[in-house]
Formats: sequence, structure tokens, C-alpha cells
Amino acid sequence: MSEHITAARTPGTPRTAVVVGHGMVGHRFVEALRSRDAEGTWRVVVLSEEAEPAYDRVGLSVYVGAWDRSALALTGNTYDGDALVDLRLGTRAEHVDRQARTVTASTGDTIGYDALVIATGSYPFVPPVPGHDADGCFVYRTLDDLDAVRDRAEAAIERARAEGREAGGLVVGGGLLGLEAANALRLLGLTPHVVEFAPRLMPLQVDEGGGAVLAGLVGRLGVHVHTGVGTNAIEAQDDGRLAVELSDGTALLTDLVVFSAGVRPADALGRAADLEIGERGGVVTDAACRTSDENVWAVGEVAAVEGRCYGLVAPGYTMAEVVADRLLGGEATFPGADLSTKLKLLGVDVASFGDAMGATPGALEIVHTDATKGTYAKLVVSDDARTLLGGILVGDATAYTTLKAYVGREVPGDPAALISPAGAELGADALPDDAVICSCNNVTKGSICGAIADGACDLAAIKGCTNAGTTCGGCLPTVKKLLVDSGVELSTALCEHFDQSRAELFEIVSATGIRTFSALIARYGRGTGCEICKPTVASILASTSSDHVLDGEQAALQDSNDHFLANIQKNGTYSVVPRMPGGEVTAEQLIEIGSIARDFDLYVKMTGGQRIDLFGARVEQLPLIWRRLVDAGMESGHAYGKSLRTVKSCVGSTWCRYGVQDSVGMAVDLELRYRGLRSPHKLKLGVSGCARECAEARGKDVGVIATDKGWNLYVCGNGGQTPKHAQLLASDLDTETLVRYIDRFLMFYVRTADRLQRTAPWLEGLEGGLEHLRAVVCGDSLGVAADLEAAMARHVEGYRDEWAAVLEDPDKLSRFVSFVNAPEEADATIAFDDSGARKVPVPLGLPTVRRAD
Repeated sequence: MSEHITAARTPGTPRTAVVVGHGMVGHRFVEALRSRDAEGTWRVVVLSEEAEPAYDRVGLSVYVGAWDRSALALTGNTYDGDALVDLRLGTRAEHVDRQARTVTASTGDTIGYDALVIATGSYPFVPPVPGHDADGCFVYRTLDDLDAVRDRAEAAIERARAEGREAGGLVVGGGLLGLEAANALRLLGLTPHVVEFAPRLMPLQVDEGGGAVLAGLVGRLGVHVHTGVGTNAIEAQDDGRLAVELSDGTALLTDLVVFSAGVRPADALGRAADLEIGERGGVVTDAACRTSDENVWAVGEVAAVEGRCYGLVAPGYTMAEVVADRLLGGEATFPGADLSTKLKLLGVDVASFGDAMGATPGALEIVHTDATKGTYAKLVVSDDARTLLGGILVGDATAYTTLKAYVGREVPGDPAALISPAGAELGADALPDDAVICSCNNVTKGSICGAIADGACDLAAIKGCTNAGTTCGGCLPTVKKLLVDSGVELSTALCEHFDQSRAELFEIVSATGIRTFSALIARYGRGTGCEICKPTVASILASTSSDHVLDGEQAALQDSNDHFLANIQKNGTYSVVPRMPGGEVTAEQLIEIGSIARDFDLYVKMTGGQRIDLFGARVEQLPLIWRRLVDAGMESGHAYGKSLRTVKSCVGSTWCRYGVQDSVGMAVDLELRYRGLRSPHKLKLGVSGCARECAEARGKDVGVIATDKGWNLYVCGNGGQTPKHAQLLASDLDTETLVRYIDRFLMFYVRTADRLQRTAPWLEGLEGGLEHLRAVVCGDSLGVAADLEAAMARHVEGYRDEWAAVLEDPDKLSRFVSFVNAPEEADATIAFDDSGARKVPVPLGLPTVRRAD
């Protein structure tokens, strides 16, 4: 079948651009072209060899543990609703006929083009080691590769456990991807070895001193590093393992091997089409990214722009923008690329920028190493020590964004002070407007300051209008400084009645012992309060004592849900959600729930958090329902409160053949420990019994995933409008340490978060980010660990079921009526629609429709 559009096409018919490859750069090109082509002059056909639409390959390691492909999906990668984009997944470009201007696909289709954009990226290089193709050898490049590694690792761990030994994995290559692969193996439960032919790890990014510090930091994490050696041979053994012989004579037995020894441009299509190919591979282009054929373009890792290939995503994005501009009649050219990188590998910061290796004639090097902290910093300056040329940071890269922006510019003062702990911090205010702050998206200081001047007064607004900080996020501390330097006052006041932030009010309540809103506002605030400060203070009071939320004055502070200890629905009824720790429930309790649903004519639904939700209860029915639930041994699930909601779990090792720990038992223990804990926002936890992650723990505020050595602890994930995956805080913890760390984490969050701030945005705004949080929780860097643990212990000891307490108190029970002046009457405005298969509520003010029997 031919889809070729000839030169004599109908006037007004869009021209056709065929894009081969749907990685990050290919997707960026489609986005750039479509966003600028308001007239619809181009139709785009995308051929993707992978079955998965464009995803974040830079964040590939995030996939390990979560195994959720959607989490890496790039925004808009399916082009839904765009009739001018035809995305063909699982379709390989087989042949290009440059004379006819057609591409033949693996499906047999022949697609005509007016412009062909080659965005095939690169492929992993596998050195010709004897045995490199043995069963158990893998590469580290795609989601399918990681799935294959996972399956092999799980089988190896099971076999090793039966044999009473540790399972191991070996990575050939100690560069960026190699260390990411090693981390993936570690997260899968294997003991990783890394073999690097160069004399140090990451030889392209760090020098000898930085490599030594990096090797030490990586070694402390359980990764065995072998540098200065090659891999001579790989041989399969009878027991399923692989024998790996190194060039220094070392022999290693391992369960799998991952090759991550670099990449090569995937230029086979260009070679077959007889396009000019670079000396080291890659389709040669000019500065406009046009190949030796005027109708063919190349972008990303496959492109050798003026003979040079670039292996980073930022230059690829720039190329995509250049070609989109050219196809629309522009004259953009590729300006070269900033090869600076800031990475976090196995939790270790590594950054290099500018002339990191000091290749400039006459360059001077300034080095500061702190062996106790595991940090290395080097600056390369001009021979007069005035101009910053480049640098390397290992262990602590907080100064990266600002230092990188000064490359090629005169540094104020003594450059040695910039990396000395006693030196002054280099401010972003001294940078010129053309200094690039966000290298991922090429956003300058001038663009950011211009956005601030136009009214963007917080990080979210700046992200939205400049794209700064939307890729890796490493520039956000500098963006925040620019906000402050621009005169934007980042107010932390809770509301007009309190000048203090929520965290400050929390400390005031804790220190003073104030137990009422009236006393707090009289002493520290003004006015009578509002819908912001009243429930916030109510939450603080609940977090700092075990008083009932409906006691005395505190009852009047609650919002509508907490006021009746139930979630109000759209027709004025309420839902009832009994707690089921870890998803466990007895047969007798299920029978009672069913009886209640029948007797009160309630709609029953299973929730995503392993609960049974009963809908349609009138307010006066709530105590009657809860009396029966409490008598059946159940208690409030706190579905109505800003508190712990659920601890989701899989069945774990007690039932599942893949489980390595008792996830149900852990989930029950955690839920009973943290039930009723009031917090700035709702909290959800998850416990998975193995790396298959059936409980989706990495989508939770606290996620616990079992390993054969203990538990991995993830924090600050959540769903909602902006879903975030949880991040690894600590690995292979015993149960006691795990619970202690969760105690500290939750209480630190409760004390310091803003009003209605979930854990993910709280972490994003936390100075120092995950590393600071890890230092506080795991290292007690602030010296507050004992206080946090004591606060949690008081909560655990003082917990009492809120509904059980209501049932024992006539004063509290008296509030559960539809009409205060007619407590015996039901609310006649409540109605349901019974006309369909399901009972549904009729929103207040709408007519009732009932089934005709």
C-alpha cells in the first residue's frame, strides 16, 4: 500500500513529515512542530519500533521497583485528539527510497514523505567478549530490557535462597548507565559488581580524585567496584550461573550479566539509504540538522551534527526544535551543546560542567576533598584565577546550577571560597540575563526574571510559563533564589488571622500547651478565624494530643466531614467506612456489613484501598450503623479525616509463592500503629511482599517493599491531580529500624508541612530535598529523632476509636440529627435514583426518579 503524497498534491493539503523513532527527542520534535504549526501545514507520521509510546528513558531506573510503565510516560505521548499525528507503535522502518521519497515499514506499508526525520537514537554497545550472548546476559536500554533483567533476578534469588547463598549480578561498564544498572540490580535484591576498563568510575565525567571518592561512596552501598580491568570471557555453568573471567585473573561467579559499556548511534537506516555517515558513526548533518539529502533530517543521538554526536537529551531537544523551525520556514541552527551533567547515582550526587578535565591551556585547578563527608569538589579556572572554566562535584552538588551558570565568566572574589565550607555562597543575582539556569530546557535567567516580572510569583507559575525545572528539577533552588532576589515575598502566613505558618503554629501549640483555638488566636493571632485557620488548628490540636475531635470548643472547628465523622455525599447523605487493617476482615464482620447494608438500604462499593464503603446513610442513622459495626469489633476507617486512610497490602509470603516477607502482617501492624494520626493531609501507606509490587507501594506516602534481607522504605509518593512516585529513603531494613524510620518521617512531616500539603510537594519544597530528609530521618542530623519517636509513642498510647467514643457520650450523640429543633424527623430532601441497575444519589435540588415496580 502506498501513501506517498506527490508534489502535485491538492492545494491546502498538509505536507507529510515521517518521523522514524519515538523516543524523548522524536516526541519533542512532534510536540514542537504541532505547537507552532497553527495553519496545519504538516501531517506527521511516527514510526516507533517499540510498542510503548515515548517515555522518560533518562529516568529508566525509576521503573525498577514500581514496574509501572505509565509513570515514565511523557506528557501527550499518544497525541489523542490530534488528527494530524499518526502514531504507529511496534512498526519498524525497513527501507528508505530517497528518490521516490518513501519509507517502507515492517507492516508492508509504503509512506510517502516531504520531510524525513531520523530520530532512531542509539543502541547499547556489547563488547565482543566470548560468551556475551549466553543465557543470562542482558543490555540496559529499554523497559523490555528491565523486565527481562527482573525476571532473571527473581529466579536467581529464589535459586540462591534454596542454595543458602547470595544472588549476584555483574555490570560491564562503570559509566553513567553502568552505575544505574548496578543500582537496579541492588534494588532487585542482587549483590552487584561493576567492571570498568578505565582506571576510575564515570571516566567521562569525573577525574581521578572524583572517581576515588565516588568509588568509596558506591562501595559503602554494597556495590563491588573493579576498575582498570576488562572482561575476558563469560561461560555458562551447570548450576545456571555465569563464570566471568576478568583481565587481571579474577574469576567471578554471578547469576546474570548486564552490558552497559556505552552506546552507538543507531544509524543503520541512514547507512542503508546511503546518507553520509560520521567517522565514528551517526548520520552527518549540518548546523540545521539537515543530512546530505535536503529532504532528510536527523536529531538526537543518531545525529552527527557537523560530525559530532551528542549523548545527552538536552542537545537532542535543541535539535528537535531546530528542525521544527526549519520545516516551518525558519532559519534556526544548532548552537552547540552544554555537556554539563548533574546526576544522582545510587543516591550519590555527581556533577560535571564546562572544562571539567582542565584541558584549556594554562588552566588552574582548585580542589577540596572532605573524606569524612565523602565529598569532592574541583574548580577549573583561567591562568589568572579570575574566570571559571569548569568543575566537578561528587557527594554534594547543591552548588551545581549556580556554578555552571558562571562558566566562561569572571568570578567575584576568591574562586577557592566557592567550594570551601567556610566560603561565601555564590549568588544567582550577580549572573547576567543570558546565563542558562535550566540547561535541560535552555531557560535563561532573563526568561525566568521576565516571567517573575509578568506576575509568576511561585515555582509552579514559573514552571508553567518557562518550562524551567520541569525535567530534572536540579535548577529549582536557583529559581527560588531568583524569586526572592526579585523582591517576591514568599509569605508563609497561614491566613489573614495568623502571621505564622502552620509549622510555626504547631511548635507554638506544642511548646505552650494551648488546647483551644480561642486561646491561640487571642494570644498569637487576630480576629475570629476563618475556614482556613480553624480546621488547620483543629488538626494541630488533634496531632498534639489524644483529645477527641468533637470535645468542647474543638467540635466547632471541624469541617463538614470531621463534624460528623463521615464523608458527606452529593445528596446530603454520608458514607460509612470501617477500618480493615491490611485489608483483613473476618467472615462474621462481612456478614454484619452485609446485614447493615440491607437493613439501611445502602449502596456497597469496594474501594481501591482495600475497604468496603457503605453509601447513602442519613446523618441520624450514623450512630445506629456504627453501634453495630463497633459491636462486631470494627472501628472508624478515618475516611473522612486528614489522617491515615489505609495501609494497602498484597498477601505476601503467607500465601504468595513469590513473597519474601509477611506483607499482610506488616501492613496490619503499621495501620494499627498509625491509625487516627491527624496530619496536614491524608496519608496512604502500602506494603508489598516482593519486588513485583502488587500493593503499588511506590504510589503511597509511605511505601514498604520486601527484600530477601528485610524492607526497602519509600516515601513521599501520592496520587491526586499530580501523581508522584515515592522515592527510596533506605534499603534492607530490619522491622525495628523500619518502624523507627517511619515514626520519624511521619512526625517530621506532621510538624513541618504546610496546610493541606501532601508529602510529595512537601518534599519538593524541603530545603535539601531527599538527602536532607534522609539525613534527618536516618542520620538524626537535626538531633530531633528522640523527640519525634516520643511524639509518635504518645499518639500510639493515647489512641482511641473516635466512633466508639461518640457512642459512649450522649452529648456527642446529640449532634447526629438532621434538624436540631426536630431530632426525630428525617431530611425529606434526600433522594435516590433507583431507575437503573445501581442506586445513585440525586444531587440536592434535582427531581427524584424511581424504578417503576
